[in-house]
Amino acid sequence: MFRLLRTLNQVSRRTITRSAPRHLENKVSAKQKIFQEDNGMPVHLKGGAKDALLYRATMALTVFGSGYVVYTLISAAMPKKKE
Repeated sequence: MFRLLRTLNQVSRRTITRSAPRHLENKVSAKQKIFQEDNGMPVHLKGGAKDALLYRATMALTVFGSGYVVYTLISAAMPKKKE
């Protein structure tokens, strides 16, 4: 029993402490070049198509939300008809 526990202890220590190092490429300098170049685009659209889509979705939700707030305020301000 003790031998099994000792083996389990060694295996668990190896898997936790000896994980393979990840070799990731540093992309910060490339992104800095993209975002700092002067090409007349706003910085929130320099990321490409994903940024443009995210910007348009945010604007659509903002316009819809503002319209809904105005509708709710107007409906709350109008008195209800008592029948």
